[in-house]
Amino acid sequence: MQNYTNGMSAALIPGTWVKSRRSEANGTCVEAVGLPHGGVALRNSTDPGGPALIFTRAEMESFLDGAKNGEFDALADAN
Repeated sequence: MQNYTNGMSAALIPGTWVKSRRSEANGTCVEAVGLPHGGVALRNSTDPGGPALIFTRAEMESFLDGAKNGEFDALADAN
């Protein structure tokens, strides 16, 4: 079984990477892929072989819950 770790090359993670339908055409988007046992890997779409961030199912559930509740909206307005 593959050991997925933060910072490993995203190119080494098999699967179909997906991105939001709202991603911009110029490539400013984050892509995600499901991992065995419910984990998730994230990568920068402009650097598909660059480092991946690895999250457990519980971590992603917590983050998505916060995002749905607007807890990170201020980060998008930080400019």
